[in-house]
Amino acid sequence: MATPLPTAADVDAAAARLEPIVRRTPLERDARLSERTDAHVWLKREDLQVVRSYKLRGAYNLIDQLSPDERQRGVVCASAGNHGQGVAHSCGLLGVPGRIFVPRTTPRQKRDRIASFGGDWVTVIVTGDTYDDAGAAAIADAATTGAVLVPPFDHPWTIAGQGTVAVEVLDQMARSDRLGHPVAAPDLVVVPIGGGGLAAGMALWLRARFPDIRIVGVEPAGAAGMVASLAAGAPVTLEDLDGFVDGAAVRRVGDLTFALVRDLVDEVITVDEGDVCTEMLALYQVEGIVAEPAGALATAAIAGDLHVAPGSTVVAVVSGGNNDVSRYGEIVERSLIQLGLKHYFLVEFPQEPGALRGFLDDVLSESEDITLFEYVKKNNRETGPALVGIEIDSHDDLQPLLSRMAQSRLRIEAVPPGSPLFTFLVS
Repeated sequence: MATPLPTAADVDAAAARLEPIVRRTPLERDARLSERTDAHVWLKREDLQVVRSYKLRGAYNLIDQLSPDERQRGVVCASAGNHGQGVAHSCGLLGVPGRIFVPRTTPRQKRDRIASFGGDWVTVIVTGDTYDDAGAAAIADAATTGAVLVPPFDHPWTIAGQGTVAVEVLDQMARSDRLGHPVAAPDLVVVPIGGGGLAAGMALWLRARFPDIRIVGVEPAGAAGMVASLAAGAPVTLEDLDGFVDGAAVRRVGDLTFALVRDLVDEVITVDEGDVCTEMLALYQVEGIVAEPAGALATAAIAGDLHVAPGSTVVAVVSGGNNDVSRYGEIVERSLIQLGLKHYFLVEFPQEPGALRGFLDDVLSESEDITLFEYVKKNNRETGPALVGIEIDSHDDLQPLLSRMAQSRLRIEAVPPGSPLFTFLVS
């Protein structure tokens, strides 16, 4: 028997249930994106939620509706971070025992936060090298112990809980309208998509209450499971997955979320991971927002190629802010590469005095910096290839640099982004 889809009434019920539990996150006008698009862009700041993401909404809405017997048996889930924090906080609030499986790749900071939110009610179990390993362990645990599995997105109660973001947005805009603002509802809502719970929940409520609002979902290009599923007509499993946007890197979207997104969301687009990094840096440097990669998906689409009608009102969901400081080096790197400001080359240097000095004098200009220099290996006594990273001030500086390289007596080979060699040497 097929699981029934949630309804807008379920979202309304979830909103009432969650009102004393979740933080009513701000809806803020964003000057940078408004100026860029000549529109009125508002940010729904779920990065300021109690657990720094919207995931608490779905987790609490599900666990709170369990029967006394189910609560006594406890709950179990798998998570790479945000869902686990939502489940842990819900367990602590409701007094329900929980076990949360996380892969070894989950940073200690996220593991510690899960444990802190759950207190004595939650046990964090580290297992496997991937989220799929942790997921398999959670499913096996539920089958063995009778604990209730709490899915991160593909459950009617989870979807309804995530959909309460839309309820808040429209209520906040209506209150703004009463204070003299000209628009009471957005023309466009932009939502990140991983497994699809947030987009599905918001779309089912918006379509029932405000059917004319355009809804756009955004996925990372390296983990575009919903786009692939829509093209296939059914959920598919991605063979290749770029896990950088970890909060949205899902191999297979949900069956329920797929059906809702297919029927209710106007368009699902992708954003390159490098553009996500550029937007994360802009959010931090301009707005002072610390967004995780998935949290920057919606605003990255608005800053990029997404069509936004001039003068329209747009709401983008900043879905989470659980980003590790240690990742900013990679974030800056990916951004520079995407912007065409950082390039890598294999340079074959003759093993003789002055070879490097000749490269600096003949090839590089004053505005170009070497950010990486590493000998790969020495083939023989005469030559030694080196991996050289060069940062330029402007994309217009690239062609003159390549011309000087072509005129050099050194053998120089560009390492293009996306090639196997680039991935092996740089990532």
